[in-house]
Amino acid sequence: MKLIVAILSLVVLAILAPLAFMPSADDIHRQQSALPWQIDVDTQGLSRVFGLTLEQSTLGEARERFGPDLTVAIVTAPGEAGALEAYLGSAQLGFVTGKLVLTIAVSADELDGMRQRAAKTEYMESTTRKATLSPADLATAMTRPIDSIVFIPSVNLDEEAVISRFGPPAERIVTNAHQTHLLYPDKGLDLILDADGKEILQYVAPRNFERVRTPLQKTVAQ
Repeated sequence: MKLIVAILSLVVLAILAPLAFMPSADDIHRQQSALPWQIDVDTQGLSRVFGLTLEQSTLGEARERFGPDLTVAIVTAPGEAGALEAYLGSAQLGFVTGKLVLTIAVSADELDGMRQRAAKTEYMESTTRKATLSPADLATAMTRPIDSIVFIPSVNLDEEAVISRFGPPAERIVTNAHQTHLLYPDKGLDLILDADGKEILQYVAPRNFERVRTPLQKTVAQ
């Protein structure tokens, strides 16, 4: 009798064990809402992607979302004013992975002050400088809103795959022999197809999309 009970217990355990590892409805919804093509736009022209609302969600909220591996620094390329950025080398967004860069909204004066008080300044690639914030400035940065997001998927995308997920673009701009920008102003998305490199997805609030489109049009007009 004890043997029969033991066998039945093992059978029940074998049936129930896989159910314990099945994702809940909340987990499935969370994964789906984190996918790169899940962009929610509100009536104010703001967009929400990866669980963050551009121009509203703060860097602190982003760190809560992505964890302590999100590194923060002022990145300055030659001839540019620089930007306060947060970088994650491997972001899990639903079932898609890739590199993530968040640009944080700070004034030019505030950025200069943070650069002057930087705990450390070093070179990244060639002459691009990376300034690590002081602890006090890092705490301040955590309260500032996210201005834009760049996502570089780990897998290559072709135009057919892009259109199947995002739909047909409103406009396409070819900037050189290997890069084509697919513009989705209603989503606040500039998706760069690169025949020689990785695709790049740049998200901004739809209400401010002209700051992305206008420089591209000027580049083509030159």
